[in-house]
Amino acid sequence: MIEKSNNTSKIHFDVSFSEPQAHYADIKMSIKEIQTDFIDVKMPVWSPGSYLIREYSKQLERFSVEDHVKYEKISKNTWRIYCKNLNSLVINYYVYGFETSVRTNFINEEHAFIVPTATFLYIDGMIDESVTVKFFPKKDWKHISTGLEKVEHHTFFAPDFDILYDSPIEIGNQDIWTIQASGVEHEFAMVGGGTYDKERLSADVQKIVEEETRIWGSNPNKRYVFITHNYQSGGGGLEHLNSTVLGASRTAYSNEGSYKTYLSLIAHEYFHLWNVKRLRPKALGPFDYDQENYTTGLWIMEGFTSYYDNLIIKRCGFFSEQEYLNLLANDFTTVLNRPGHQIQSAAEASFDAWIKYYRQDENSPNSSISYYNKGAMLTVLLDLKIIAASKGTKKLDNVLQVAYEYFYLQQNRGFEEYEFQQLVEEVSGISVAEIFHAAHENGELAYNDYFNLVGFEIIDINAESSYLSLGINYQKNDGLHIITAVERGSGAWDGGLNVRDELIAINGIRLDMKDKEYDYFMQHSTEGEILDILIARDGIIKELKIQIRSNNKKMFRIQPLKDQSEEQQKLAQFWLS
Repeated sequence: MIEKSNNTSKIHFDVSFSEPQAHYADIKMSIKEIQTDFIDVKMPVWSPGSYLIREYSKQLERFSVEDHVKYEKISKNTWRIYCKNLNSLVINYYVYGFETSVRTNFINEEHAFIVPTATFLYIDGMIDESVTVKFFPKKDWKHISTGLEKVEHHTFFAPDFDILYDSPIEIGNQDIWTIQASGVEHEFAMVGGGTYDKERLSADVQKIVEEETRIWGSNPNKRYVFITHNYQSGGGGLEHLNSTVLGASRTAYSNEGSYKTYLSLIAHEYFHLWNVKRLRPKALGPFDYDQENYTTGLWIMEGFTSYYDNLIIKRCGFFSEQEYLNLLANDFTTVLNRPGHQIQSAAEASFDAWIKYYRQDENSPNSSISYYNKGAMLTVLLDLKIIAASKGTKKLDNVLQVAYEYFYLQQNRGFEEYEFQQLVEEVSGISVAEIFHAAHENGELAYNDYFNLVGFEIIDINAESSYLSLGINYQKNDGLHIITAVERGSGAWDGGLNVRDELIAINGIRLDMKDKEYDYFMQHSTEGEILDILIARDGIIKELKIQIRSNNKKMFRIQPLKDQSEEQQKLAQFWLS
């Protein structure tokens, strides 16, 4: 523990919990050495890594300034405090937290998960100021887990607000243990119990850490924290500079498949401590916490990471080759079954994450894709092309190590997308323009031109299927068949069926709750046949004529070519090892 005085920082927070059962944290912000007539204190509107305006200030209440100092609220997240002739002041406020996620506060009588962007105000123009935070836990809470630097008992230091905002805090009675991996101390903080095996999990995570450190060439941390919230049903993760927050199901560790999924999540978020947190587009740091920070580069940051997470689990021996290939093929299935892949490019998906990715609705599959999946699809092509062109002497790993060394360790700056492409081409010695171009276009590349290079092929195993479909999804609620999705280009789309329509009958036959009648028409109609569909829309009965068409849903498989050459076999082994 490094001894520092609270007096080294002009800004200090005290965090206490007078009403944790009601989901509140009590915040006191002390500011000294004020030299202006007024200051604006602001609450961030979003959290880095989660690209949505979340309006954290909506959970802030009972704002006040001690000693009757005048203030006024001037925007949704800004309070102006008039402090002429004052050297110091104290602000008090409360934040409410009762949302289960990796990006929002959650406080109850058992523990407190504190997301700094949702908790701590900053002074406009003073984001670079150092800050200390002292916690006053509920009496029976024994532990504090965070990536922040501990300076005194329950007191932590951040050299600036960017570091503070990138350091989530778990306070309670979490299960804590540590391991050493790649010369770094790693703390596990398990919240909510679970069926995990500490020894097995520690050994498996050590392999992941060491493989990822090998890829990047060095590990930037001295200490790293895994905070896992275990729920009845949970998932998701969010990366930070020297920590991550994960969601999991308590019993997932007892099931081999779900345990591997958890390991893949760890591999994904840990990979981000290089890719996103340090190697990054220019738009992703330093941050503007007051508004959106736009970039077209999330297909690189999340796409590369989504490609590598399962590949790393394969390299560590947790996935078989076929398990890994099935997961990779699923990215293709997911994207190419969304009509939106013809509407939105990976770069557009990145830029519009703020308004589309985190705000899915019934039409999202028709109009958008995920930059995670599409990014992974483009990344594997990049990797395969580099491997083949270098005759198995280089792969994407080599590019990442050079990019990290140049942009972060040497230049300490973000990159422009064209700069990243140039670096890929310099390291690999080949042009990858078509892949980077494809990231900005709606069309698809000839994927087998790349898979064939290493002796594999990707095929649609549903290509010969003759299933028929209206192009809808529906749910049965209280005895009603309610349409939940209408697919672009289907008979339902062209014929005018809508989400929230109630399906009543087909060709005069009332639908039953076991779907026998609906399934009969899907199996015994002929392609192109017009069906009379009786619906109720907002209480009004309508009859629509809908054409039934071939089901165009794809299911991809990646498999070895039947006549793999010896060279292809060597390249395939190099790719998957």
